Amino acid sequence: MPKLKTKKGVKKRFKLTKKGKIKRAKSNKRHILTKKTRKRKRALGKSTTVDKTFEKKIKALMPYS
Repeated sequence: MPKLKTKKGVKKRFKLTKKGKIKRAKSNKRHILTKKTRKRKRALGKSTTVDKTFEKKIKALMPYS
């Protein structure tokens, strides 16, 4: 059976934790920042985990991670 290819876009956007969860960055931190509060911008800088309903799909796109 041939090797499976990893989707490079997915590899760059997501990381696996030791427990097998998938880490991702939050969106909306690129522009139009003047109307967002300091607290909101600070929270957007932190990472979060992917919802468990999407975990199976993302793991299929990066098979060797």
